[in-house]
Amino acid sequence: MARLFGTDGVRGRANADLTAELALELSIAAAHVLGEADPGVRLRAVVGRDPRASGEFLEAAVVAGLASAGVDVMRVGIVPTPGLAFLVTELGVDFGVMLSASHNPMPDNGIKFFGPGGVKLPDDVEDLIEEELDKEWVRPTGDGVGRVTDNPELVDRYVSHLLASLKADRPLEGLKIVLDPANGAASRTAVKAFMQAGASVTAIHNKPNGLNINDNCGSTHIEALQLEVISCGADLGIGLDGDADRCIAVDANGRVVDGDQILAILALAMKDEGRLHQDTVVATVMSNLGFFRAMKAHGINVDTTKVGDRYVVESMNANGFTLGGEQSGHVVMNEFATTGDGTLTGLHVAARVVQTGQPLAELGAVMKRLPQVIINVGNVDRGRTNLDQGVVRAVAAAETALKGAGRVVLRPSGTEPVVRVMVEADTEDRAREVAEGLAEVVRVRLALGPVKPA
Repeated sequence: MARLFGTDGVRGRANADLTAELALELSIAAAHVLGEADPGVRLRAVVGRDPRASGEFLEAAVVAGLASAGVDVMRVGIVPTPGLAFLVTELGVDFGVMLSASHNPMPDNGIKFFGPGGVKLPDDVEDLIEEELDKEWVRPTGDGVGRVTDNPELVDRYVSHLLASLKADRPLEGLKIVLDPANGAASRTAVKAFMQAGASVTAIHNKPNGLNINDNCGSTHIEALQLEVISCGADLGIGLDGDADRCIAVDANGRVVDGDQILAILALAMKDEGRLHQDTVVATVMSNLGFFRAMKAHGINVDTTKVGDRYVVESMNANGFTLGGEQSGHVVMNEFATTGDGTLTGLHVAARVVQTGQPLAELGAVMKRLPQVIINVGNVDRGRTNLDQGVVRAVAAAETALKGAGRVVLRPSGTEPVVRVMVEADTEDRAREVAEGLAEVVRVRLALGPVKPA
């Protein structure tokens, strides 16, 4: 049986893969596992969600499961994922549960657990929760059942926290910004934070109705933001995803400033301020080669991890590093957050624009982004990616052909029979040529069934 938890909680099509029954059982199992450390203590949890329609019934199932297991629940309603993580620490509760499928389309949903301190649960604890599912248990009765309270006003504490991280009063004064919160969890909080920080804000896609989250908007569909920034003559644009843990920016010319560029901008800012621990930033293997070159040129080390913000955070926590992130826009500033926070990231990028007096385009030019081509090869045995000698030889040959002017990364999917072939080169044509050749080798060598003609 496949592992229920993926790289970011339990996720699937709501009411098909992720049912109310599963949400109920998961919450009960989590309560039992997380309560084992101190079985005599009554647990407290905070529960939040993004605006998806399915979040309404899934939230009800989670809250019911927790309360039936004797957990007191604070329900805060719609909140960004990093806001929920913050509240776990702010309120001193035992754990948090977030209902969101992040940047996925509306029919999907997910359940993420945060342990004490607002950090994602390690793999071994998630495995224990899976093992606990469907086990017999003694149900509390009477005053042993959990109590449920609604506290939506707690979300304002998160907004205050975001503003306090800037360490200045109205630091974005005079800046004209377009915000696209993807009709998602930050539709209210992001606009409020940027306005209170002094920016003049134009908001698009900030009217969630339960069905329009991530629908051709936000950080994964940036085109509307690009057009709006140019149309209204804004200094920059900030695009978030449905649960607001990602941030992608747009400069005044409508050009995208991706997660690698944002990470580079913040790394330089933090180094200048003496806040970049050991002059090191954490990035994943999928970050653009241009990022690595730029960091080296500015005397900044890069600690490289597997893809996934949880691995970035693990490295940061283990080594005391203060900044890390992914090309997708997950950026972690652990002085202020335990997970990627798109609104926090956007605020600090905008503050850097004001602080330096440089437009975002100029700040983003600190790195030259090499053309990057990614091809997903499906129906293959991802477990043999680094073992098959034909694939290994093909990768070595491709790297030799690029002559140091590019890079090759083969990344097996964590959940699907897919291998992602990523190639960077000085030109897009060259990157595509090499990527397509490698993809064909992977398709043939790692095929799960008979190979069909390409």
